Amino acid sequence: MAAEIVNPRSDSENRDASEQGGGAEPLESFDPAFALHRGGKMAVQATVPIRDKDDLSLAYTPGVAKVCSAIAEQPELVHDYTWKSSVVAVVTDGTAVLGLGDIGPEASLPVMEGKAILFKQFGGVDAVPLALNCTDVDEIIETVVRLAPSFGGVNLEDISAPRCFEIERRLQERLDIPVFHDDQHGTAVVTLAALRNAARLSGRPLGELRAVISGAGAAGVAIAKMLVEAGIGDVAVADRKGVVSRDREDLTPIKAELASFTNKAGISGTLESALAGADVFIGVSGGTVSEPAVASMAQGAFVFAMANPTPEVHPEVAHKYAAVVATGRSDYPNQINNVLAFPGIFAGALQVRASRITEGMKLAAAEALASVVGDDLAADYVIPSPFDERVAPAVTAAVAAAARAEGVARR
Repeated sequence: MAAEIVNPRSDSENRDASEQGGGAEPLESFDPAFALHRGGKMAVQATVPIRDKDDLSLAYTPGVAKVCSAIAEQPELVHDYTWKSSVVAVVTDGTAVLGLGDIGPEASLPVMEGKAILFKQFGGVDAVPLALNCTDVDEIIETVVRLAPSFGGVNLEDISAPRCFEIERRLQERLDIPVFHDDQHGTAVVTLAALRNAARLSGRPLGELRAVISGAGAAGVAIAKMLVEAGIGDVAVADRKGVVSRDREDLTPIKAELASFTNKAGISGTLESALAGADVFIGVSGGTVSEPAVASMAQGAFVFAMANPTPEVHPEVAHKYAAVVATGRSDYPNQINNVLAFPGIFAGALQVRASRITEGMKLAAAEALASVVGDDLAADYVIPSPFDERVAPAVTAAVAAAARAEGVARR
């Protein structure tokens, strides 16, 4: 069976449903988003026909018993004779949904459905939204472990920090399928790809750049780790209380670890003071950075203000001082969009039945994504569009090759 990117209701059924409700005017009369979402954004579709009793006897009993018995004797056959190797669980507890925060599992479902259809549309990967009615770390982990036999991978989504770090780590330890928190690693992959191309455009290697990240949550921590892995000259991360540094006594364990491999220059104080002379600003916080702070950055700086819908630095302000400007919005050039990464990453991992997603696989994804831009590189084109059909195949191939090279591929 496969996830189908259609509304399962017919137009007439949608009209009938919208006319119900005790005389109140339907919400879709005011906003087309509600019309699109009525009935949900996805359905389940069979991949084999059931036209007669012979089809039925093969797809179900008695034929299915033969397949079940074979898998019982050789468990690895589950990958060949079920959908396991081509389907991902999209798991959330609804505690950090978009910019809406802790809105609960039911309210998170439109986002999880959206994520599932993006998997299908951009990576050819089937995905199932699973919104869990629990927020306890142990309960989430146990629930996912029990569900895991049905899936080839787990995409964790919109789970609040710092719980998301522990949940991902412990699931990776317990499961032999890829577990990937997209809010962390998808953001990091796309950010690194854009930064590689911005650096190439300016003729500077990553090793000569000093970056400042606003936000020490899931995305900020992951971006910092990936930039260090990629060889950035230095990177400092700031939270609400200022730059994360070794001399702060209020750090959580995650931030203490972050301080151990970032901020080699030993910068302390505010985010805005750290920006003085910096080459790169990366915003994943939703805060606001003043124009004088942006003006204090190094000549030819890069500003990646990715908060949505309101960037930390308005693009018009950023363009006054920066050589390259990127945002998280689709109505400006250089959109840092996770959909450029996660479909291809999972497609590559599933293609080779990878047991996990390694740092090398993520770095390979970033390099492949950056390479799609090629000779068309320009200040307003350091990252490709999500609709560029070259993206997913390039990322898929690079991730699959990296998985084989790192010894986590099983075919």
